[in-house]
Amino acid sequence: MSTRIAFLKGHGTENDFVIVPDPDNALDLSPRTVAALCDRRAGIGGDGVLHVVRSAAHPEARHLADEAEWFMDYRNADGSVAEMCGNGVRVFARYLQRAGHAGEGDLPIATRGGVKHAHLAKDEPGAEPGTGPVTVAMGRAVLPGGDVAVATAHGTAPALHVNMGNPHAVAFVADLADAGELLSAPAVTPAGAYPDGVNVEYVVDRGPGHVAMRVHERGSGETRSCGTGACAVAVAAARRDGADPAVTGSPVTYTVDLPGGRLLITEYPDGSVDMTGPAVIVAEGEIDAGWLAGVS
Repeated sequence: MSTRIAFLKGHGTENDFVIVPDPDNALDLSPRTVAALCDRRAGIGGDGVLHVVRSAAHPEARHLADEAEWFMDYRNADGSVAEMCGNGVRVFARYLQRAGHAGEGDLPIATRGGVKHAHLAKDEPGAEPGTGPVTVAMGRAVLPGGDVAVATAHGTAPALHVNMGNPHAVAFVADLADAGELLSAPAVTPAGAYPDGVNVEYVVDRGPGHVAMRVHERGSGETRSCGTGACAVAVAAARRDGADPAVTGSPVTYTVDLPGGRLLITEYPDGSVDMTGPAVIVAEGEIDAGWLAGVS
């Protein structure tokens, strides 16, 4: 193993990631290794790891190589594998732009939730290069139906199932403090509703077409932002408000405030959902290979 393993640190609305470029999929990132990298005291610190691999070099993404050159091998902070991460896709796209693998415009990215299409906007005149917003076509929201409730600080609240390539339970509450502490996973009833775990969002209204949320991400605890969660929240809010683009034929847009910033979510009549927000690379450096071997 090389003694110099490159990494970068980035965030999307303060949902932060350790970025590990590994085009040929040469690194063995075990769950224990990923958890160590994400440790905020003994490691680099992050809500997850963005393992940057060419699709053709990864067994889970080879079948997507003709559609997308790059695969986002995303891992949660506890080392578990996740299908998708919306903020992660934006930061992944920004990294590819920074590394010279992509330019302004459209960019397909392979994920375990399918190929996602990002759009790197042009920078504003006079702005630093690579600071324009990134839009990601997040795919179609699926509402599986069924009754579910999630725990709150004062009891339980009904929640709506929304799948954005990963599962979400969205609950509307009177106050974001009603979510309680979200370091541990909120209890869900019925207990078997999500056998592989679930992301839980607690939502309050801020105004017409404007909501705020807190989220527990499975495998990571409470995070400052969750892109797929913001999409799920916007879709759930639209249905609650009686808006269904498939019925009206008109897109619907919600502003979603998260602890780490603001995202703009639009759902279209064909069911597809776009997410627009910032993506920032804040640092780059090298991981000590001896330390990495020790934690592995």
